[in-house]
Amino acid sequence: MRYTLRMGVVFAYFKGQPTEYVLRFSGGKVRAQGKGLSFYYLVRTTSIVVVPTQVRDAGFVFNELTNTFQTVAIQGSLTYRIANPAQASTLIDFAIDPRRRTYLSTDPESLGGRIVNAVQGEVRTEVQRRSLEETLRDAQTLASTVLERLRRSSVLTDMGIEVLTLNILSASPTKEVARALEADYRESLLGKADEATFARRRAAVEAERGIKERELETDTTLAEQRARLIELEGANRIKEAETKAEALRQELTAYEGTDPARLTAMALREMARRADKIGSLNFTPEVLAGLLGPKE
Repeated sequence: MRYTLRMGVVFAYFKGQPTEYVLRFSGGKVRAQGKGLSFYYLVRTTSIVVVPTQVRDAGFVFNELTNTFQTVAIQGSLTYRIANPAQASTLIDFAIDPRRRTYLSTDPESLGGRIVNAVQGEVRTEVQRRSLEETLRDAQTLASTVLERLRRSSVLTDMGIEVLTLNILSASPTKEVARALEADYRESLLGKADEATFARRRAAVEAERGIKERELETDTTLAEQRARLIELEGANRIKEAETKAEALRQELTAYEGTDPARLTAMALREMARRADKIGSLNFTPEVLAGLLGPKE
């Protein structure tokens, strides 16, 4: 800040920053305005208003009541900026002391509180429409809904303020309710674990039953196949015996009417042909007598 004295009149030089929207008032009117504005001015007749335009952050924590009459603590943060500095300067006192570059009122310092109050009003409206469970579960949905309502609200737009982002970091119930919810959730988990155990047991029983049924089906199939095999073998043996009997019958038919002595001679000749396989043969007197025929 430089001061110049000319003919009893004090002049000063003011240099604004790139993130400051400067308005120079003289005689109750705006004589110049712009971002980062710099100028010489008459100290006694000039008022300088500096509106910050940079992005700022604000945090908040407050308790609200759900439609199930349960208290929930909402904690979050937001970023905002003064999008219309000229309009903001008409509602909020941003006049500064050029020498100290400090604000002459507490309005700029309370701006963040005003925005948080607007946020709390919109959050209250949304929370009162929800149950405790819905509020705890849909924190991010709640944040996006509140942000849209703030952007449409005239409370902030009339002050030239734009809310850029809004985040709800946590939504938590009271300690007593939290313990009750934890107990209920724990019981739910235990119930699910029991159901899973029972399901595994049922699956094991069903699997064992299936194995036994398949084993029984296999044994039944094998028994049926064995019965059919025995039946087939019996039929084959009967057929074989019948075939042999028929062959023998036909063979014996060829010898019908043949002299018994001749048959005996043929038998003895066949035995003599196979003598090497017989080894020894004993005839009793009775058998020998029969072979030789009756005495004359």
